[in-house]
Amino acid sequence: MSSVWDDLDLLLESPSSLTVNSTARGTVKEKTGFKPDEDAAELRKAIEGIGTTEKTLIDILCQRSNAQRQLICKAYQDNTGRSLCDDLEGDTHGDFEDILVALITPPAKFDCLEFKRAIKGAGTKESLLIELLASRSNYQIKAMRDAYLAETGRNLIDDLKSEVSGDFEKTLLNLAEGKRDESTNVDVAKAKADAKILYEAGEKKWGTDESKFIDILCHRSVAQLRQTLVEYKSLSGRTLQESIEREMSGCLEDILVAIVKCVKSVPAYLAERLHKSMKGTGTTESTLIRIIVSRSELDLQDIKAEYKKLFGCSLYSTIESETSGDFRKALLKICGEDGK
Repeated sequence: MSSVWDDLDLLLESPSSLTVNSTARGTVKEKTGFKPDEDAAELRKAIEGIGTTEKTLIDILCQRSNAQRQLICKAYQDNTGRSLCDDLEGDTHGDFEDILVALITPPAKFDCLEFKRAIKGAGTKESLLIELLASRSNYQIKAMRDAYLAETGRNLIDDLKSEVSGDFEKTLLNLAEGKRDESTNVDVAKAKADAKILYEAGEKKWGTDESKFIDILCHRSVAQLRQTLVEYKSLSGRTLQESIEREMSGCLEDILVAIVKCVKSVPAYLAERLHKSMKGTGTTESTLIRIIVSRSELDLQDIKAEYKKLFGCSLYSTIESETSGDFRKALLKICGEDGK
């Protein structure tokens, strides 16, 4: 069955969210004429009045950049002696509380808290670990590790080791190093050689040599891997993703497929994650919050475009039909209506 993931034609020219560190494709921009003291005072009024004025919370927190929200938190603390986070937690609840708290958390700390959530409690949440480590740039991974150390006093990589095992562990640890080559130069001969190594380690071999897949997919640059995907298809007649799906299973298959998808398009990978979070049985609100908030200043415009291509309807209309109340209003405000 052919899918959007088999189409390699435009791959080599398209930009990648793993390497482009720009806010141009976000839906949330810095507010001009921003006054943190005024916003903090408005929020205080909204929270302290009789009954919280949710509209004010949404209008302010969903339409400022994260850097501006940090300044609002500081002004709020300075003016009231209380933390905005504590007041929001005391005054709102459920998914609406969760999205507001996510909005006022610095991005690296937010990733770190999600990582903590993935490894604590009964059973590790593998799909969350895969998303966090496959879709983040080297810079974001390093920032998440620093935040984790500041938050817990422990090393993220050490804690990861105690939670996972085998080839899945090896792949996660490689990604958590945040050492993917960032060069934009492509060596076609090397791409051909890597494609041949992967072909011989998988399709052509009785039993699969997973270590070759892990090494190449975790370390080569995005540009280099894209060329390798093209060479692999012409060598084997199949896409690398199809080969991984045939040769492997379980968490290792899941993470290697996620890496291949993110090399092609992080926005398309995250659009798929969003779709699954809303279209399965019951909505997975934590996934929805994480992706919408963490990508709102990076590439949410692109995620919306990929969502429409993949699923034939807009992300906006899906959120509208699958969520409700103030939670829905906040998500839609961040998502932005253009091209519903």
